[in-house]
Amino acid sequence: MRVTLYGIANCDKVRAARNWLAQRGVEAGFHDFKQHGVTPVLLAGWLKQLEWTELVNRRGTTWKRLPEARRNGVTSAAAASALMLDQPSVIKRPVIDLDGKLHLGFDADAYSRLFGKS
Repeated sequence: MRVTLYGIANCDKVRAARNWLAQRGVEAGFHDFKQHGVTPVLLAGWLKQLEWTELVNRRGTTWKRLPEARRNGVTSAAAASALMLDQPSVIKRPVIDLDGKLHLGFDADAYSRLFGKS
């Protein structure tokens, strides 16, 4: 099983996901957006599995701090991609890649089903 968790180290949901995985012995790589960024190739791959409307976190502080004109301009996958590449913190977290299949957010019950662990 190949697991990579994407997010920001100081994000509460990312910390919860990392702790959940560690407590159950699931080895997972970690890709920190702030340290490693998000590449156009990586994001394009995500957008093949997930809708841009799911990936853009409209409830977070990064979104809320954007100028209204920038927020209003995010009406397509292209505009959302440009924003996520420019401001990776606007991506909903965590993104988990489990053997090439993406899952978004953290929910302990969903992780239990994904990994077959309680």
